[in-house]
Parts: sequence; structure tokens; C-alpha cells
Amino acid sequence: MTTDLQTQPPPGNRLRAHDLKLQYGERVVAENLSIDIPDHSLTMIVGPNACGKSTLLRSLARLLAPNHGSVVLDGQDISRYPSKEVARRLGLLPQTSIAPDGITVADLVARGRFPHQKFLRQWSTDDDVAVTAALERTNTADLASRFVDELSGGQRQRVWLAMALAQETPLLLLDEPTTYLDIAHQVEVLDLCAELQESGERTVVVVLHELNLAARYATHLIAMRAGQVVAQGAPKEIVTPELIESVYHLRCSIIDDPETGTPLVVPAARRSAPRVRES
Repeated sequence: MTTDLQTQPPPGNRLRAHDLKLQYGERVVAENLSIDIPDHSLTMIVGPNACGKSTLLRSLARLLAPNHGSVVLDGQDISRYPSKEVARRLGLLPQTSIAPDGITVADLVARGRFPHQKFLRQWSTDDDVAVTAALERTNTADLASRFVDELSGGQRQRVWLAMALAQETPLLLLDEPTTYLDIAHQVEVLDLCAELQESGERTVVVVLHELNLAARYATHLIAMRAGQVVAQGAPKEIVTPELIESVYHLRCSIIDDPETGTPLVVPAARRSAPRVRES
């Protein structure tokens, strides 16, 4: 029965995780892991490879059931919702996605509207508007008639992002959305994430490897190491040389980004061996 599920978010943050234990088979990835995603934030999750960032995101999106603990969406354990209801509240762009053979960009983006389809509800003007807007916001409208398997990696990534936007969920989870993108398109995608957050349309959660870009764009930063949250808060408050050395084992200096004033991590220079002077 799902009649008691809330259609409106309760007071407090819409997405939380409490005391999670996450594992694949016998391998435990995270334990005693709790996080609270601030509403209307652009939350970036950073940390070294294999620290549990993507595993956490999969759990928040109900793709991985925790062995212990719970993920709470809009005041209810996420496991209580039907899949289609989760998809109306929360959108996910996974790290790797595979499109069906022979599908066009427009048809793939239109699949983002599936959670809004009901047994008696056919494709509507609202669906057309959502798909068109998603294509335009990701600069993929000119690709609409092309086959997805003809596109470059960067173009595909933007098309998958368009599909997630077409879903029109209040929560959007993105796992490495800048993969395959050059620096210009990385900034373009993250600018879009910032615009979505600033407009109040969505709470956006992003797993990102690029630490300086995460510090530039995040309103809330979560730093992970070995399946645990080491620090979280505004980048200006938590990004320190001590944190970077603790999380990444990297000596560095922190300076102000000359464009934004946000923390900029400058790795320490390699110490060259003394050169032997020729006699």
C-alpha cells in the first residue's frame, strides 16, 4: 500500500541518509555513513578514487540497497516508494549509460518523461515543452535527429544530461557529469547545474573528481575518504591544506580563485633531486 506516502515534502531536507552500511558482496565500501543534503543546494561530493562517492550516490538513488541504515526521501524510507514515484521525485545521471541501438537523441531525451506517463495519459504538450527545454539547456537541440551511437563521448554525455533534465524532478543526482568533456564543456555543464540550483528549480547533488571545479561551484561540499565523510560545509570553510593532505595525501597551498574568490588548490611542486655539476 502506498496511500500514506506524502506528496509534499515535509519540513527539513528532502534527502537524507542515516547510518548506512554499503557493500558489494563481502566487500564493505562504507559503514556508519550519514549525510544530510541541504535543500536547494548544489552539493558536490569529492574524494579519492574508490572512496565510496559513486556507491553513496547509487544508494541515495535506490540503485543499491543498504545492508544497514536507511535513505529517507521526503520523510519516508525510499524503499517504500514505487519505482515510478521515486523517478518523479529524484533523477539520476549515472557514471556510465548505454543507449539502445538505433535510437535518436530526441527519442532518448523523451524517455525522461516516462515517470510522468500514466495508463490513460498519452504524450502531451507538457512533455513536448519539457523535452525541448532540456535539449536547449544542454545545447543539444541541433543533435535531436541524430543517432546517439554516432555522437562523440562529450555529446553523448550532454544528451544523457538532457534526458535527466526532461524528467523534471526536484532532486537531481549526477555521477561525474563532466566525464569525456573538454574544459569548456565542463564549465558549461557546471554553469547549468549552478543555474538550476540558483533558480530554486532543483536540489543538485554531483559527484566530481575535479576538486577545484567542485570548490568553485558547490554551495555545500562533502569530502569523503575510505567510505566516511571527513568534512562537509561551505568550500570556503572546509577546504584547507590539512584537509587536502588528509583526504588525498597531497601537500598543497590554498589560494583564492582570482575569478570567484573560492578556494583554489595548488599542489606543492615536485622536489627535484640536486643536479650533479660537471667538472
